[in-house]
Amino acid sequence: MDQQTKAALKQDKFVATTTHSLEWASENSRSVIATGLLVLGLIVFVVAGVLIYNSRSDAASVAFGAAMQTYQTPVTQSGEPTPAGAKTYSSTAERAKAANAQFAAVAGKYGMTPSGKNALYFVGLTDMEAGQNQQAEDTLTKVANGWDSSLAGLAKVALAGLYRSTGRDAQAIDLYNQLSAKPTTTVPYGLARLQLADLYASEGKTGEAKKVYADLQDKDPKGPAGAIAKEKLNPAPVAQAGGPQ
Repeated sequence: MDQQTKAALKQDKFVATTTHSLEWASENSRSVIATGLLVLGLIVFVVAGVLIYNSRSDAASVAFGAAMQTYQTPVTQSGEPTPAGAKTYSSTAERAKAANAQFAAVAGKYGMTPSGKNALYFVGLTDMEAGQNQQAEDTLTKVANGWDSSLAGLAKVALAGLYRSTGRDAQAIDLYNQLSAKPTTTVPYGLARLQLADLYASEGKTGEAKKVYADLQDKDPKGPAGAIAKEKLNPAPVAQAGGPQ
C-alpha cells in the first residue's frame, strides 16, 4: 500500500471519527450542557463552602481568644491593690461565670469549628468552677462522648475530678481505667494511672495505690510518670529539725 493511499485512509478515519463525535455531541447537547453546569455548580458550592468555613473559623478563633482572656483574668483578694484600668474578679466563681457566657456563645454559634468545640469543653470547666455541677456534668459528658479524642480525654479527666468532688469515686475510677486502656495525646497512659493512684491514696487504699505505682514504674522506668511513681514508692526521708548539718 503506497503512502498516498495510507494518508487517504487515515484522513477518512479521522473525518469519520470527528463526524461521529460531533453527531453524538449534537444529539446529546442538552445532556452535556446539564452535566457541565452540574459540575460547575458543585465546584462553586465547594469553593463557597470552604470560604465560608474559613471565615467562620477565623471569627470563632477571635471570639474564643476573647473568652480565654476573660478566663485568665487575675482574681484579686479583698483589699488587694490592682493596677489602674485593669480588669479583675473578686473570686474564681465570678470569673468562671463571666467566661462561661462567652464560651457558651462561641460554642453555640461556631460549634462545628475547632474553636467552637474547644469552647464547649471550657463551658463544662467554667460551669464546674462556678458550682453548677449538673450543668458541668452534662456538658463534659457530651464532650467526652465526642469524636475528638484529644478533647474527649480532657473532658473525662475533668469529669473524674467532678465525680471525686461529689463522692462518686467508683465512676471516677471507671474513667481513669478507660483512659488507661485508650490513652490520648492530651491524657497519656502515665497521667491516667497517676490520677488513679492518687484517688486510691486519698481513699486510704494505700495497697491499691502502691500496685498502680509499681506497675507504672515497671512500664515507664525512664519517663516522667515512672519517675513520679518511683518517688511515691520511695519517698525521701524527712530531715529532722535540729539534726546534724
